[in-house]
Amino acid sequence: MTREFLASNIVLIGVQAAAVALPRAHSVPVLERLAERLRSPWWALVPLLSIAGVVWAINAQSGTADVLTWVALLAIPPLAAAALGWTMHGGRPWLAPLAAVLFLVAWQAQEHLAGELAGTLLSGLSCVTLGVLLVTVAPHGWLKVGIVLMAVADVILIGAETLQPASAVLNAAAPPAELPQLQRAHFGHAVIGYGDYFIAGVFGALLAAEGRRQGRIALLVFGLSLAYDALFLVLDTLPATVPVAVALLITEATARRRLPPPRRPRRLSRPGARSA
Repeated sequence: MTREFLASNIVLIGVQAAAVALPRAHSVPVLERLAERLRSPWWALVPLLSIAGVVWAINAQSGTADVLTWVALLAIPPLAAAALGWTMHGGRPWLAPLAAVLFLVAWQAQEHLAGELAGTLLSGLSCVTLGVLLVTVAPHGWLKVGIVLMAVADVILIGAETLQPASAVLNAAAPPAELPQLQRAHFGHAVIGYGDYFIAGVFGALLAAEGRRQGRIALLVFGLSLAYDALFLVLDTLPATVPVAVALLITEATARRRLPPPRRPRRLSRPGARSA
């Protein structure tokens, strides 16, 4: 693990931690009515399918990577604009056009760190919006299970060396006209998958919806990632979903410990009986 890789990796996991800190809870009547119609536990499978389904599809048909590249190119900028204008803490409508600026920088300076950083920020911001949208339609308890299952699947796929070939094909896919590759985040000497930002955005949106302190938990994710990434000394690929899932488990365990013990109901004396 070189210094260059370490510095690049710190930037990438920093954006991942920011995706935990940025989502904010919303109360929009139109969206609430729509969410009530769409609400279902099945949405909790989205995190799992975003990794297992994608890996299976790419390994089955490599052309899937080209489709996903176009989906990312078309969807990520407007999703990032929604984050800047609405779904993140501090979001303002007049900030939304900054997404177009980031896209232009990512396109015109993609061979430089500035362009790579712009593309990485677009990916992270888009996952903030995706997280907020998913949390509005998925029951929170089931979605937490989905986050853990996504991390477990990530570990299994990497251990079985099933994810690496699909990831290589996806990372190599490029749209024409030298448009930016937004289907993964690349900065300097390190690369992180889009799913690793997606799980962070979903976790952050859950925290926001439940009124948790996102900043502290985002720092926890960052610290866990730094410690966890020491495994790069002996491994070439790590599932970056794991620190987010571990932070979720720690947060849930801590919250349960802080709950007051259930109060025992008082036993009422029978008429004519003596009470101690």
